[in-house]
Amino acid sequence: MKRVAVIGGGPGGLYFAGLWKRRHPADVVKVFEHNPEGATFGFGVVFSAKAMDFLRADDPETADLVTARMETWSDITLVHRGESVALDGVGFSAIGRLDLILLLTERARAAGVELSFSTTVQSVSELDGYDLVVAADGVNSLVRRAFEGDFQTSLTYLDEKFAWFGTTKRFETLTQTFVETEFGAFNAHHYRYSPTMSTFIVECDRESWLKAGFDQLGPEDSKARCEAIFAETLDGHGLVANKSTWRNFPWIWNGRWSHSNMVLIGDALHTAHYSIGSGTRLALEDVLALVKALEAHPGDVRDALEHYQAERQPVVEKLVRAARESAGWYADVPKHMRLSPVDFAHSYITRSGRIDDERLRSMSPRFMQRYDASRPRPAA
Repeated sequence: MKRVAVIGGGPGGLYFAGLWKRRHPADVVKVFEHNPEGATFGFGVVFSAKAMDFLRADDPETADLVTARMETWSDITLVHRGESVALDGVGFSAIGRLDLILLLTERARAAGVELSFSTTVQSVSELDGYDLVVAADGVNSLVRRAFEGDFQTSLTYLDEKFAWFGTTKRFETLTQTFVETEFGAFNAHHYRYSPTMSTFIVECDRESWLKAGFDQLGPEDSKARCEAIFAETLDGHGLVANKSTWRNFPWIWNGRWSHSNMVLIGDALHTAHYSIGSGTRLALEDVLALVKALEAHPGDVRDALEHYQAERQPVVEKLVRAARESAGWYADVPKHMRLSPVDFAHSYITRSGRIDDERLRSMSPRFMQRYDASRPRPAA
């Protein structure tokens, strides 16, 4: 490899650029990012308790730097009908998206990566002359859209609506609050990502979204209505907007992960529903798999990219299947909310099919003790 172009300065693109340059200092590595340096949209990103293990195994220095800036907790809390149910042993960590990007920017720059912020690549033809093009440019990837047929791209959308906010309200754990309103059922995913800030994602089915008039409200009025719906949860704190528009979650998949000397990673390649908290993790894991494949096939980029897909795809498919099961559960939230809080929590934690009661007894003994106590006793 001699010249590498990375399109997209999010976590995946910056991590690949910095890692490759550190390991191959003679190569030219350039990142093209259309946003100014230090700009980002969104708030915190969340990782499961074991999500950093993969990074620590391959890149302990980066793992330690990221972990030092994380907020960490050991339980999930569900709030349903005003009652809190703790799911013990289901740990997560979170870091501000901007903090993560700044950290990875510093590491990439220190390694000698050329960083071009406020630079929009208008056409793939501008990348002629590079030996490898890494498309880390997200859901709206220029590279993927230019060759959708070659990448065998599929794109569909969930019907549910969501909007991504922040708040100064500090939440002790990753919490989900489900409320029944005059408009219908609403859910908020909220968790702290710094000592003073939390992510706050508002979600609902399309019918409730329309009844609440969100299709007619401007950004400020929409934020105010969300604050009113979750006034008790926010406890006097307001919501903070940052491109917090209502969206439908996109399912993106590509049957072919590379074309010519171009390769997709992260959300440009695949999406996984935010309810399993794995989008950034998947992007970083893609990077490690791609680097290994390129180093295992140093003489032929196309062979390396095919190897990358062959090794990585089965792992991603398994997680994406779980994400689809999880998203399906959220689509039926109004039905699930008929359950008691404890039964609701049990339905939630088993939603992806990866956790059964036997595993729950091991990982969440306090919750299962409460769940078992709520079961009807057999007649004598």
